[in-house]
Amino acid sequence: MSQKMTFEEKLEQLEAIVSQLEQGDRPLEGALADFQTGVGLVKDLQDTLKNAEDTLAKVMSDEGELKDLELTND
Repeated sequence: MSQKMTFEEKLEQLEAIVSQLEQGDRPLEGALADFQTGVGLVKDLQDTLKNAEDTLAKVMSDEGELKDLELTND
């Protein structure tokens, strides 16, 4: 896939992988490949959430007032 997946797309793909693995009818090699893909997605999703958390922390000042901050769409 040449386009970068959004957070929601990654989450949807992870949910599909989990569903397939829960069914238990995949050959071992396929299940292992799916599991590895899922682990990579989890890491990406966690990184995205951490970045969002860091951004929110930067936006809020000590007094709880909003500061101007330019957001990037990574």
